[in-house]
Amino acid sequence: MFMPGAEPFSVCVYCASSSKVDDCFKSAARELGRLLARAGMRVVFGAGKCGLMGELACGASECGGETVGVIPQFMYDEGWGNDALTRLEITSSMHERKERMLSLADAVVALPGGCGTLEELLEAITWKQLGLFDKPIVILNVAGYYDDILRMLSRAVEERFMRDEHCGMWRVAASPEQAVSLVKSIPAWRSDARKIAAI
Repeated sequence: MFMPGAEPFSVCVYCASSSKVDDCFKSAARELGRLLARAGMRVVFGAGKCGLMGELACGASECGGETVGVIPQFMYDEGWGNDALTRLEITSSMHERKERMLSLADAVVALPGGCGTLEELLEAITWKQLGLFDKPIVILNVAGYYDDILRMLSRAVEERFMRDEHCGMWRVAASPEQAVSLVKSIPAWRSDARKIAAI
């Protein structure tokens, strides 16, 4: 749970780098960045300068927030990195990038995105199920983007690939405001996570 302190509370935000998406997604990303900064939370993200990643970083910076970008070397070499951040970390691989982002996180928020974003979100949920990550995971369901994924997760429970209890591993927000509120209020995941990981 969010506790104001000397060390900034870090929120890892998964989101898209595509610049061709609808403005409603961009607006949500920028507003999320603003709200996290105003709440005194540090934004950790994939370090992209375009699309929702760029909007997120701009929103946080506008409000004096701290931004930490994590990007693999090959992406940085392509010129995809955002150098206008508080801190930019370059990793040797995508695997190292994902592990580093989660290791920095006190909470996760997933904005809409493509395969990379979906993979990151589902990996975070998997880590939580296995007791490797016990922090809040919030799915920011802008314009119903995640409706199908949420149905699929419910189907996994219905078909007994997961337990009913596992539905508590994530929460769904309809707006950036609600996402930040959930990040502040969700308690740590259950200490017996590993005991109920298998079904």
